[in-house]
Amino acid sequence: MSLAILIDMPVELPVELERQVEFVVPVEDSRARTDVETRNIGNQLLTGSIDAMLFVTCWGFDRFFNTCLRSIERQRLLDSLADVTTIICCDSLAERFSELGLTPSVEFSEPNNWRDVLVGLDCSCQIANQTIAIEAAADVHTLTAGLEARGAVVQKIKTANFELSLSSVEQPFVDAVLGGEVTAIFVLGHVAALRLEQIKTRHPVEFDRPLIILLKEVFEDGFRQKYDRPWVVDSLDSIQGSELNQKLSQRQNSRIQWSDMANQEEQSQALWHDGPFMKAVRREPTDVTPIWMMRQAGRYMQEYREVRAKTSFLELCKNPPLCSEVMCTAVDRLGVDAAIIFSDLLPILEPMGLDLEFVAGDGPVIRNPIRQTADVDRVQRLDSIESLDFVMETVRQTRMDLPGHIPLIGFAGAPFTLASYMIEGGSSRNYAHAKSLMFGDFGAWDKLMSDLVHSITIYLQAQVEAGAQVVQLFDSWAGCLNVSDYRKFVLPYVQEIIAAVAPRAPVINFATGNPALLPLLAETRAAVIGVDWRVELGTAWETVGYDRAVQGNLDPTVLLTEPDEIRRQAAAILSQAAGRPGHIFNLGHGILPQTNVEHAIALVDAVHELSQL
Repeated sequence: MSLAILIDMPVELPVELERQVEFVVPVEDSRARTDVETRNIGNQLLTGSIDAMLFVTCWGFDRFFNTCLRSIERQRLLDSLADVTTIICCDSLAERFSELGLTPSVEFSEPNNWRDVLVGLDCSCQIANQTIAIEAAADVHTLTAGLEARGAVVQKIKTANFELSLSSVEQPFVDAVLGGEVTAIFVLGHVAALRLEQIKTRHPVEFDRPLIILLKEVFEDGFRQKYDRPWVVDSLDSIQGSELNQKLSQRQNSRIQWSDMANQEEQSQALWHDGPFMKAVRREPTDVTPIWMMRQAGRYMQEYREVRAKTSFLELCKNPPLCSEVMCTAVDRLGVDAAIIFSDLLPILEPMGLDLEFVAGDGPVIRNPIRQTADVDRVQRLDSIESLDFVMETVRQTRMDLPGHIPLIGFAGAPFTLASYMIEGGSSRNYAHAKSLMFGDFGAWDKLMSDLVHSITIYLQAQVEAGAQVVQLFDSWAGCLNVSDYRKFVLPYVQEIIAAVAPRAPVINFATGNPALLPLLAETRAAVIGVDWRVELGTAWETVGYDRAVQGNLDPTVLLTEPDEIRRQAAAILSQAAGRPGHIFNLGHGILPQTNVEHAIALVDAVHELSQL
């Protein structure tokens, strides 16, 4: 067991801990530049150039206030704060404001997230055309994007500043975490918490693995949501060795061992990382256009039908060895350049409180759909993925069974598609129930979508941790929306998921049914935009921008024709891509059940041959 302590204050370690601590990492922030920027915000506050101020942490507010006091008379600063809209997002800030004789204009009690804050602000104050200064002692990217989308001008109050390079003390500590050698990190002080968060943004998966131990005062000052299940303690002296061992054991049992993951990456990364699929994701030149196909393991293959004859679809989805078998068989037979885990969009709904059944001839059916506003309250937001560990095991098993050069794609349903299933109770033509809730009760809609965002995010992050190299969001039903409705009711939620997942793995954002949505799909900043067959690939790529990779987009019915026609239409799409780096060949949707498997193989061969010419 190797422990590390990040400190921004002198500390005397208890003897029991001192014997186990390998790294003591002092951190210091260079305040000269941030002090100038902070005082500049203070001066703008005095001159009336700031309309609102939003504070995230008590510590950040204190640092802003005390820095401004060096050049601004105290009462004048208090009067200026009282004259603007003040928004606080931390419980301890209410007490601090009271001590100063201030009353916040808008107060958000913890726990909260940026969606809670944005929705609350929509209802409580003016945002459009307002200049809002945000204390940035935490990651406020999503909040900033949401405010700017509402027409605000956002300025950040940088209450801390660190050099991007690591110090001679920090580098060995970071290397040890990346190598899986550190099992727990004690965070002593606010500056230490900020520095760890900065390092963590560069290595999100690795730094989620150790147990994070936070002092109660840091946790309560607005840092409670920055880490995965931190252990909160009153002081170092309050930590008992037996309790620490128990916490570490619990975390070890609930997560993949980093050493296993490191060995796996050592063996496979050099192979899949520089293969044509991953290069295309990164928009790097490739020797051949990569291809994979949605539903490439499915009813059109005899091998799959033989497996399905022995089990139900839902039982198959919950059997990781069989899921790996059917996908690896498909990859081997087709000769594709990537695999996608065999699963379904909907199992995530079961632990969220929905009664899911796959009915022969009818497909998925939700027996207890959400039909009224009150029904939204029974939806259970996922705070862990333990109930979906069979999916993570499918990822691990498939990654282990695949050839090392084949990358693995994880996936989830996008929030609108999943919400529609939950509300409609199954497939739909006009989405009457879903749209009625969406248009009729935005509060209920927002709560449902926010619960889905949270659940989908940790679900995709866990798939990456289990061994997926890329993840795809499937928004199979988003095409029923027009542009303005998608922008209001869907886009912010998809953006939030991608912003949270993208630092860990590239995201493919795929929505089908309405090419007019493509510019909005591009706004999500996904690495790859999936394109269906309703628009020419060249037009789609120009629309989303050449700074993004694209995936698509052969009509699946073309595979029902003959190999010559398949080759001709594949050539037309490759011609539209014009050899530009970043094209991943795929169908515009999944392989149809009546497809001849030899025709699917013919498409793969044609794409590989033609793209080399």
